[in-house]
Amino acid sequence: MDKVTNHPSLGEGTGVGFKYFPHTEADLKAMYERIGIKGLEDLYAELPEEVKFRGDYQLPEEMSEVEVRQLFEQLGQQNQPLTCFAGAGVYDHYTPSVIPNLLQRSEFLTSYTPYQAEISQGTLHYIFEFQSMMTELTGMDISNASMYDGTTASAEAMMMAVAAGKKQQRFLVSETVDPKTVEVMKTYAHFHGIDLEVIPQKDGVTDLQHLQNLLNLHPHEYAGVMVQMPNYFGIVEDYDGFADAIHAQKGLFVVNSIIADLAVLKTPAELGADIAVGDGQSLGIPMQFGGPYVGYMCCTEKLIRKMPGRIVGKTLDNRGQRAFVLTLQAREQHIRRQKATSNICSNQSLMALFVTMYCSLMGRQGLKEAAELSYAGAHYLCEKLVATGRFALVYDKPFFNEFVVRYDGDVDALQRHFVENGIFGGIKVADDQLMFAVTEKRTKEEIDRLIALIA
Repeated sequence: MDKVTNHPSLGEGTGVGFKYFPHTEADLKAMYERIGIKGLEDLYAELPEEVKFRGDYQLPEEMSEVEVRQLFEQLGQQNQPLTCFAGAGVYDHYTPSVIPNLLQRSEFLTSYTPYQAEISQGTLHYIFEFQSMMTELTGMDISNASMYDGTTASAEAMMMAVAAGKKQQRFLVSETVDPKTVEVMKTYAHFHGIDLEVIPQKDGVTDLQHLQNLLNLHPHEYAGVMVQMPNYFGIVEDYDGFADAIHAQKGLFVVNSIIADLAVLKTPAELGADIAVGDGQSLGIPMQFGGPYVGYMCCTEKLIRKMPGRIVGKTLDNRGQRAFVLTLQAREQHIRRQKATSNICSNQSLMALFVTMYCSLMGRQGLKEAAELSYAGAHYLCEKLVATGRFALVYDKPFFNEFVVRYDGDVDALQRHFVENGIFGGIKVADDQLMFAVTEKRTKEEIDRLIALIA
């Protein structure tokens, strides 16, 4: 855009400026005088000179629309599309083609938090449907709307448990929970004065005996315990007895789940959970370089007032017509912030809408079939890998669509070989171990091709 002088939008006699800069030189001078500085440089006077950038910005020359499109096409061609056999919390699931087209409608793409119910009925309606679907998948009483992602949802669940426990400032998390999630929980715990401890794993599963010993050693001191289903290694753990042991010590049982897998696995409610959390990415959201995703949080009805975020409810208006409203919002999130369980309150919900569309299109049977295909593909791949004689299953435990194998060669060289042939072949979890994941998108031909590369 060209520079303009004395442009009407800037006011007469204001000097050189840009149309998109709203402040005139007179405006800036008035602001400088008000705060007692001579110019913008004074705002950065306290910064050491060595951290100030004094060079020229490496910005390209202006381009036409055609040139910009060509530039991004050239950049895009540098990406190397790979057939994905990796997971660890992010999975290459099928996305119905109708979803991106609907999601990009302006009333969805540009909508913000639904402060005014009377003009936000569409947004409130799909949030209500999202909540309904999350409670159906988890079996819990209440769902909020919604969390940023699965890791922050897990950290918020820890804080929620501590808030519900009042004087209990200790929390336990299993070593079989995704390490990325645990790291975020540690950060939250550090700044909220929570003593976060890790329950060690034994043969790939949470050590129940160790948990019971801790609970007995420190009775009524732990606000809650978090486990994962399926766990980080893909194992479907047996959590029988966990809820009883935790509840006996007045703690809350938190289950972190890969939400799509709950189409065929026991729900957190069936496991005795008080809080269910996780990421909604597995419900058709593309991997898209790590986000954006959406977290979910559900709980029992008695914990509803400790839950962060918002809850949308259905009611009738003064004409007897169906309407949707924000049913519950903690005042502390706005007024007495220092007393809030959480300060998450704003909700744009675009990815919650994505998940709602996905569940609506797939239906119960579609969700179940996708999960069953993922399970079958993972077990087929595992059998083929072991049959090569170069791999061995690390944990002899029931797994879902993800598993860890030990390789008798150079893991790094093997992964480079995969990438050179267009395959993202698992995630390295130890010097001699790879974790593979299979979703409903992976075909028998793709699996056989991966095996052929090893042979």
